[in-house]
Amino acid sequence: MAENRVTLSKKDRLSVAWRHQFLQGSWNYERMQNGGWCYSMIPAIKKLYKSKEDRAAALKRHMEFYNTHPYVSAPVIGVTLALEEDRANGAPIDDVAIQGVKVGMMGPLAGVGDPVFWFTLRPILGALGASLALGGSIVGPLLFFFAWNIIRMAFLWYTQEFGYKVGTEITKDLSGGLMGKITEGASILGMFIIGSLVERWVSISFTPVVSTVEQSEGAYIDWNAIQATIDKSGAAQGIHDALSQFNSLGAAALDVNKVTTLQANLDSLIPGLAAVGLTLLCCWLLKKKVSPIAIILALFVVGIVGRVVGFM
Repeated sequence: MAENRVTLSKKDRLSVAWRHQFLQGSWNYERMQNGGWCYSMIPAIKKLYKSKEDRAAALKRHMEFYNTHPYVSAPVIGVTLALEEDRANGAPIDDVAIQGVKVGMMGPLAGVGDPVFWFTLRPILGALGASLALGGSIVGPLLFFFAWNIIRMAFLWYTQEFGYKVGTEITKDLSGGLMGKITEGASILGMFIIGSLVERWVSISFTPVVSTVEQSEGAYIDWNAIQATIDKSGAAQGIHDALSQFNSLGAAALDVNKVTTLQANLDSLIPGLAAVGLTLLCCWLLKKKVSPIAIILALFVVGIVGRVVGFM
């Protein structure tokens, strides 16, 4: 059995790593990076499976939804290569297990890629290259180009190899539940990351007015008094007085009437409640097999109609 074992060579894994650079080449709104992922897996699938039916089944399971940062996706594909290799050699690994590991890893890693690459490494290299270029040196743009791509490609290769080796260890302990523990831990971490991103990226504001209350004297800026100050002492003093009152009284001090909107009430109850509710609704619809395209179009329609009728 050991003599007949099919193993991915270094050449095969290099082919996967090269194709994996184009992960976002066929990005789409429904399954996002699935096309690029499936394209990356083709050299491994051809090596591991000999029959047309087995290859077609492997391609089909890798066309499922997938989305993460394109660079930190490398360890995920490394683990997947190890799982596919062991499956091709008879290990009891089904489609659910492979997809579960992909989904469990892609969420937490997605939150790591942006801060490390887009917000740290690339700005540093860009600033260094720009400073040299401003001095008239051609080394500046060359430094950025070569340094960025060398670091990027090295990271893709070595983290893929790390994932491949770790994935082999995972498949050896399937009966012990190691895969389940890793997936569960990754899912929990992913939920924390998603929760923090909801507040940052999802914004809803309900504009209906709940109440309008006339404020007592001294709780708002008396613009007539400010105008008198401008006439007497000049515009600078009037602006100073207005800003001072605004700083001490807050935004509600701009008018004699204090207007409370539905959004203000929701924010006082739980900030971001509507955004979380919308996110959970979208998750529930996806679980019910509603098309992501239909959800996106529905959000557009609701947003436009809500704005036109003055509800949002």
